[in-house]
Amino acid sequence: MKSYDEFSMLADNVAEAGLAWEGPPPVERLEVEGPAGLAVSAVRWGTGTTELVLLHGGAQNAHTWDTVALALRRSLLAIDLPGHGHSDWRPQKDYTPQVLAAEVARVVDAHAPGAEAVVGMSLGGLTALCLSTDRPDLVRRLGLVDITPGTDHAKAEPIIAFVSGPAHFDDFDAILAHTVEHNPTRSESSLRRGVLHNACEQEDGSWSWRWDPMRDWKTERKPKEKAEKAPDFGALWDRVSSLACPVHLWLGGAWSVVGDEDVEEFRRRQPDVSVTTVEGAGHSIQGDRPLELVALIEGLLAEPA
Repeated sequence: MKSYDEFSMLADNVAEAGLAWEGPPPVERLEVEGPAGLAVSAVRWGTGTTELVLLHGGAQNAHTWDTVALALRRSLLAIDLPGHGHSDWRPQKDYTPQVLAAEVARVVDAHAPGAEAVVGMSLGGLTALCLSTDRPDLVRRLGLVDITPGTDHAKAEPIIAFVSGPAHFDDFDAILAHTVEHNPTRSESSLRRGVLHNACEQEDGSWSWRWDPMRDWKTERKPKEKAEKAPDFGALWDRVSSLACPVHLWLGGAWSVVGDEDVEEFRRRQPDVSVTTVEGAGHSIQGDRPLELVALIEGLLAEPA
């Protein structure tokens, strides 16, 4: 079993994005312990005051933001949501946005209380939405990557198909093939790095995910058979209405879990929202078009708070 160095592949991120490699950046892993000793882990980039907090989507981890962080060259914090990456799994299996927001708040309080913006993708976006309304003092600007409370099972079907797959694989090639099959907009080299960050090799040579495959919204469909079913996030629309900070909504142009009706509803509740579609990107804009997302984040940071 090979040792895993999570910061050893950053030069590959830079090369694939066409950026200039200037040597290893200042980056480190940290963690904040919560109730019952359960820790939330994060990756801190830069040495100055943290300007930005990044929250990944379900079944991802903080390294989904590596290329974005390398291109931004700002001091920022990319958090592993509970049950993902290097954060501890929760015995109660509750990874709903409201619960995650309370956990994330503890980390932001400790390491990024003055951050200029919080950007969240998918589940991380809904978590950021909850954080914005529960702790508005921690969210001065909000960026949402391809998510609204209108996302439902039908819209998220490609994601559900991926996370409902096997929890264990015979070898690395098998888990990579599964990932490639469900991420047609991504390069194989980027997905290979992603799997190395998002899965770990077992003593027998098999591979399993770092994220907790059990979720509280899992439902029985047939005897002895479980399948993922996306929860109803509709109640979170009221939180959109309550937002008091500038908010930008960024959508994948190749495919998205956000419908036109969702954008219309968002605009009705937040008339000043800035909405941008990123052509060529799927749901994970940070993976498909990281440099375009960097420009959008810079635009968010320039927005008067």
